[in-house]
Amino acid sequence: MKLLYVHERFGALAGAEANAFITAQEIGKRGHEIGILHGPGTGKNEEGWQAVFSSRYALEGHAPAEATRRALNEFQPDAVYVHKMADLRVIQALVDSGIPLVRMVHDHDIYCMRSYKYDYFTRKICIRAAGPACIFPCLASVVKNNNGGFPLKWVSYAAKKREIALNHRFRRMVVVTEYMRDELLRNGFDKDRIEIHAPVPRMGDPDLRSSFSDRNLILYAGQIIRGKGVDVLLECLAKVKSKFECIILGDGNHKAYCEELSRKLGLADRVHFKGFIPQEELKGYYRECSVVALSSLWPEPIATIGLEVMRYALPVVGFDAGGIKDWLKDGETGYLIPWMNRDLFARRLDELLQDKDKARKLGENGFEFVSEHYDFPTYIEDLEKMFARVMQE
Repeated sequence: MKLLYVHERFGALAGAEANAFITAQEIGKRGHEIGILHGPGTGKNEEGWQAVFSSRYALEGHAPAEATRRALNEFQPDAVYVHKMADLRVIQALVDSGIPLVRMVHDHDIYCMRSYKYDYFTRKICIRAAGPACIFPCLASVVKNNNGGFPLKWVSYAAKKREIALNHRFRRMVVVTEYMRDELLRNGFDKDRIEIHAPVPRMGDPDLRSSFSDRNLILYAGQIIRGKGVDVLLECLAKVKSKFECIILGDGNHKAYCEELSRKLGLADRVHFKGFIPQEELKGYYRECSVVALSSLWPEPIATIGLEVMRYALPVVGFDAGGIKDWLKDGETGYLIPWMNRDLFARRLDELLQDKDKARKLGENGFEFVSEHYDFPTYIEDLEKMFARVMQE
């Protein structure tokens, strides 16, 4: 099989890049030829990407549609795997080619003008399909500009509807959770063309277990931006009655606000912001952790940090937002809290801090669940079988 990846960047950056790299690497090991049509480099691990993708076609400096057609003509793929690509000129050229197309749906970009299905001001999760309400009352045509310059940018509703229509013509849409599948169904995608293949991190240290010590360590790891709800987590912690220490790992534009809120809530001596740390250093916290707090308020596609900590038999307490309920089973692998219910969130934290046997039991349940349902070799094998089916069709 000759498989052409399509991605807007080249090199390591975030979760989408990590998934593109590791799946290409593993599928390539199975004897398939892997190429990539890509945007600008990230400057990180580009050498590794060059080793994985034997054929590389850059979009930079070329007319995107022409560059796409050239890559298809030269590489002659049996199928195309689009990861993240917002340029509709590229998508149109791929659709026009008639080559079987598969799309990995990492997030809400395809069908949400804001990209995160979440109202910044009310913090409510959007449950509508893309439609006129995106213009009013959502006002999603004007969004934050993260690329520098003017702080706001215009998003075309007509272009978004065209993007959805083009993606309807893909042979498969790969999603990570049932929630993401339902969002595609809400936007008119064919249920027979949607498959769930959750991205699975490689196994960590299977022998590492927490001591569940009297330190009563609560751990948060992730970005500190408004949608991640760290401010709401702090409000929950202020209601916790047990003695505890909370370590917050990560950075983001909401960090300064959350640090000030922590002081106002009288938590400064118990809550410590440690910033970003390397992956290996996380294990030191896992050895002492009693419970992991997942406070996301926006609809997470999956929240892979939860799967990661469950591989170390740690219980999770999190809000019911997006795809989290696919793996956080209430009372089995941790506690799934109704969205924004601060009182119950705090009570569940208290329960696990006071009953370490229960915390261990839920953690071990989580380890068994993730080992059974999120197995990495099976994930790669299932992707390979999906491409074979698509090509046969």
